[in-house]
Amino acid sequence: MKIRNLLLLAGLMLVIFSCSKDSLDKEAVPVSQTDPMTKAEINGLVEETLEATNTVFYWSDAEPRVLWSASVRSDSIMSLGYQLPGMTDVESRIHELDLQSEEWTAVRNRLVDFVVSETNRLYPGLNATADDLFGNLDNQYLPTLDVKIFNQQIIEALREMPEVRYIEPMGYTMYDLNDRSDSGCGYSPNFNIPSADYTTVAPNAKIPWNFSHPSMNIPGAWSTSTGNNIKVALIDTGTSPNQSKLGSQFNSGYSSGRSLERIGTHVSGWWWWASNDGPDDQCGHGTQMAGLIAAPRSTGGSSLGAAYNCDLKAFRATTDVIINGSSEKEGVRDALYISGADHQVKIISMSIGDVFYSSTVADGVFYAYNNGKMLLSAAGTSLSWTSWYGVIFPATMSQTVAVTGIRDGSTMQRCHTCHDGSAVDFVAVMQRASNTDRTSLTLAMSGDTPAYVGGSSAATATTAGIAALVWATNPNQSRSQVLQRMKNAASIYPNRDNNFGWGTINAAQAVQ
Repeated sequence: MKIRNLLLLAGLMLVIFSCSKDSLDKEAVPVSQTDPMTKAEINGLVEETLEATNTVFYWSDAEPRVLWSASVRSDSIMSLGYQLPGMTDVESRIHELDLQSEEWTAVRNRLVDFVVSETNRLYPGLNATADDLFGNLDNQYLPTLDVKIFNQQIIEALREMPEVRYIEPMGYTMYDLNDRSDSGCGYSPNFNIPSADYTTVAPNAKIPWNFSHPSMNIPGAWSTSTGNNIKVALIDTGTSPNQSKLGSQFNSGYSSGRSLERIGTHVSGWWWWASNDGPDDQCGHGTQMAGLIAAPRSTGGSSLGAAYNCDLKAFRATTDVIINGSSEKEGVRDALYISGADHQVKIISMSIGDVFYSSTVADGVFYAYNNGKMLLSAAGTSLSWTSWYGVIFPATMSQTVAVTGIRDGSTMQRCHTCHDGSAVDFVAVMQRASNTDRTSLTLAMSGDTPAYVGGSSAATATTAGIAALVWATNPNQSRSQVLQRMKNAASIYPNRDNNFGWGTINAAQAVQ
């Protein structure tokens, strides 16, 4: 009955605020509750802020009514970051915290009890419990809670508590994301690939044309390093179970002795009956990124990865490239924690992002970064409403290495769907200057025939492969040492461009 009541409440909140007040049941919502902002009003505020600041939107800068309105206009799930009273350095110590200790448990219980009691006070008869309102109480490895909050008063009170680091809506998105760029879902094999877009190498694998671009020279690195004994975590839409090169043939041809893990952290449905979706890619994007990083140097004419002997830990954390749903934020955060806790993982590749800063995802970034991982993140995915926009989250974070794609002309020009900006650290050649459809080559969802893929997504995955090549020359190197070697081999270094960072990385130089 309580679950049914909560479902009715969540649905009622949306229905109530789309109807005239005269038609309302006066007892449906508390007297003090005001109408939430419309989605158009929220979007207008967000766009105005993005244009004024040229950075991502921070919920921490928004008024409580904006937070509550965004929550109401989505799924009412919010992330609640907590801390010990007086603590100011959670981000730098997040990998050391003992959340099962008495003091941390006491703080968590105090917040849970407050939300439950206030919800029941404001909505008499609901009789909600902690299990009804909180989604991850039994899985506390980071100081963040997933909670359903229906009332602005609760948000306001939480913001004033010394134990609260942040309270943010998790599921709000500005528009329907139906307009995909070439960094999105739905790519098929291309059976008409010009011979100029690849070269064939033994034992019959295709090297994408851009790998051999003089400014990148990835094949020139392979005589020194192929990524052996370096594990790369890919946080994306999973990998296709029908792509044998990421399955039974992962170790084939010139690729051998390496490991492949496929993990699902994305969960569908509200937590009362939520189920893990598993590791299988239903989009295509993750399969393509995995191909660019780690596809084997094999037979059959398939394309190979930049680090074709690296280990791969592939997550299905999102349904597409935009981290805009509550379950996607949870999935990415959880994948970051799992990757950060894996001592064998050196590199984390994330060709995903959003225009909203997510503190719960950032907690995962802090955890992985503090554990010495190199996190590469795409600078931007262009949709019809973000083509004007700069670098997106989490590539805006200083803990990540932001990457975007450029064309193959004589001067640096971003690819037609790529974002650029001062947060960009590196670029990779991803697109023919003369033809925007001729991008890099990678694995399709099945079979050996390659697919085209581009954008900052592909640039990020390719750069993750280059990082694996460099790290494999000495697995005992630190992240900062590997990053410095990548910079030293970059086309602009020691100078830095305001839109393209240190430039393209010459892999052959970087591994020396």
